[in-house]
Amino acid sequence: MTEPHGRTLRSATTELLEIAYEESGPPGGNPVVLLHGFPYDARSYDEVAPLLAARGARVVVPYLRGYGATLFRDDSTPRSGQQAAVGRDVIDLLDALGIERAVVGGFDWGGRSACIAAALWPERISGLVTVDGYSIQDIARSAEPEPVVVERAYWYQYYFHSERGRHGLEANRDEISELLWHDWSPTWEFSHDDFRRTAASFTNPDFVAIVLHSYRHRYGLAEGDPRYDELERALALQPNITVPTVICAPGSDGLPDVELRDDSKFTGPLQTRRVEVAGHNLPQQCPSEFADAVLAVLPDA
Repeated sequence: MTEPHGRTLRSATTELLEIAYEESGPPGGNPVVLLHGFPYDARSYDEVAPLLAARGARVVVPYLRGYGATLFRDDSTPRSGQQAAVGRDVIDLLDALGIERAVVGGFDWGGRSACIAAALWPERISGLVTVDGYSIQDIARSAEPEPVVVERAYWYQYYFHSERGRHGLEANRDEISELLWHDWSPTWEFSHDDFRRTAASFTNPDFVAIVLHSYRHRYGLAEGDPRYDELERALALQPNITVPTVICAPGSDGLPDVELRDDSKFTGPLQTRRVEVAGHNLPQQCPSEFADAVLAVLPDA
């Protein structure tokens, strides 16, 4: 199925999921997997993907669990949004597509997923592009307060910890999400139609459950899926990332915590590229800059 934006919508079967993804570029090109965050979807890469495909890359843009047409195969599977789950999904997708090694790139949840894949499975990841740097959660320290300006920006996370927040997200998912778009990308002049194209992905039947579990688990307020216990123990060690990496650092991100991250966890080749005008959704706001970062770590680009 070819979507109006010119990419082919496909599905990959993993142990737990039917992962919907869009693909463009030559099938034999160097694989690039681009990962979106909350509350966004594959539309974040509508202008990035063609730039990479034109340079010979095979570009795969999946919908994360809980978004778009990505669905669980079994009703009994826990709807986990924990970091180990979304990180493991990246490797499961590579396996399902028969991809041995790929460049991975992302922001927000997608950046965390990419960092996890690069940290725990470096033999599968040939390069990493991450917006805002190292984003693997240190759950053991989650009770330690951040600076007040950061805590204020986290209102939505604390809201999601409550049952009032559950009902609010169920009833007002679009209104909450569009408000966060404005707050997090204050220099991005997106239209309501831009938002609506992405908001269609929030009708996924697991969206609310995945979002709530993600924001509760990271604070130790919800148990994880036991199948990820070993991975969570590995992530608790805050593993280094050894693969070639480009950090895209947005200069106008409405989430102030990004200035506090420690880049010493990147022990392989590292570049940091400041994109002053960009907010949180850097790939959609500044697609050329994000694509150039991917090309910098893409083999034989």
